[in-house]
Amino acid sequence: QLQLVESGGGLVQPGGSLRLSCAASGFDLDFYTIGWFRQAPGKDRAGISCISPFDYTKYADSVAGRFTISRDKAKKMVYLEMSDLIPEDTGVYYCASTYGRYIYCQVDGQTDHWGRGTQVTVSS
Repeated sequence: QLQLVESGGGLVQPGGSLRLSCAASGFDLDFYTIGWFRQAPGKDRAGISCISPFDYTKYADSVAGRFTISRDKAKKMVYLEMSDLIPEDTGVYYCASTYGRYIYCQVDGQTDHWGRGTQVTVSS
């Protein structure tokens, strides 16, 4: 059974850091792109980062230079390291999968499975 479970969210002060985790049970990460999406209060969900089966990574302009996506294929885990957090980073963070052995990925690409999300709040 394919399942994505996010963890690591919480309350953090502006300028702080968090690491989100996405446990991808049942997935062979050699065949899936994993993306991180964010839904800010009152806004639509939007892609912010992705990592392809070939370790190609891409970031939305709003997080480039502050966030880093990585993965551990053996553990079936994908991580999102977030630093220099700002209040605008507040939202529910989701990981999602895209099947296909693609070299590249898109931050708002088509997805086939979603996790339930983890809340990140950046506030003093």
